[in-house]
Amino acid sequence: MHAPDGFIDVPVSAAAGVLAAGAIAVSLRGARRELDDTARPGAGAGAERTAPLAGLVAAFIFAVQMLNFPVAAGTSGHLLGGALAAILVGPYTGVLCVSVVLLLQSVLFADGGLTALGVNITTMALTTTVVAYALFRGLVKVLPRSRRSVTAASFVAALVSVPASAVVFTLLYAVGGTTDVSIGKVATAMVGVHVLIGLGEAAITALTVGAVIAVRPDLVHGARGLRQKLKLRVNGELVDAPETAEPVPAPARSLRRVWIAGLVTSLVLAGFVSFYASANPDGLEKVAADHGIDKQAEEHAVADSPLADYGVKDVDDARLSGGLAGVIGVGVTVVAGTGVFWAVRRRRTADEQAEATSPAGTSV
Repeated sequence: MHAPDGFIDVPVSAAAGVLAAGAIAVSLRGARRELDDTARPGAGAGAERTAPLAGLVAAFIFAVQMLNFPVAAGTSGHLLGGALAAILVGPYTGVLCVSVVLLLQSVLFADGGLTALGVNITTMALTTTVVAYALFRGLVKVLPRSRRSVTAASFVAALVSVPASAVVFTLLYAVGGTTDVSIGKVATAMVGVHVLIGLGEAAITALTVGAVIAVRPDLVHGARGLRQKLKLRVNGELVDAPETAEPVPAPARSLRRVWIAGLVTSLVLAGFVSFYASANPDGLEKVAADHGIDKQAEEHAVADSPLADYGVKDVDDARLSGGLAGVIGVGVTVVAGTGVFWAVRRRRTADEQAEATSPAGTSV
């Protein structure tokens, strides 16, 4: 759903940019709490490494977004990632994860217009994360507190977040669209195809969340406090063991294995599996072509980038070119994302130290 330059006029694109900037500013403050291990009850010994984990989530989203899957005749879809990021690392950090991906895609790969970056962050990062996490939290409150419930809630939340994003794009287009097209037809087409894409998003999100919960539930923001009860055999019967005051910390080695497995998976998906992704246009591209929305589309400002269109310039072999671009993208995203989240977390630590040493924070 990466909107190019020219779909939305300058005033509305600028307004969306202001909204996106405000959302990122709020998310930076909120992410400081989410990335702070002291703010996560039962987070375990690996919580101090939430910054690299958040960077890994951004890289994984980048990789999976390269895997367009068919959803209808001549149409494909790909992961948006807001629901997945919000559930894994928290809604504020989730907004930043997807925003980092969108920024790098636009600047390095000419995917999504530069002037449309605010529109894309509003629809793909902000809308999906807010809608998905609000619905997810509501569901986990009424469902039994179990791993299956968290996975099921993530499926529903991800499913709903995608057509919600399509609705927001349609509203932006209704206000600032650059072509004279029936908004009713656009809305029907956008929501219809993105419900189908939402099913793919839901499946990917639920599978990923379920896989992480099975290994390290303490690493899933949406499953905080969810721990498998220990069983004791008493007189031949299994009974729940007494709750301990503090959760047993998971070994750091286990966390390192999770991070390495996630990075390797991302590299394989982007560097190899992406070659077999559907070549059909995604939902927005298909609707734009069918209804004339793309008449005013502009060429990307960095269309001659060495990595434009997810290929390496001057590498003639299509498989090698796309694979190298995918690997480079994963590497850049994990480094940039981790750097951003380390900076956010260090800023919170610095603020707390300054507050503790200030006259107002000195104990008497």
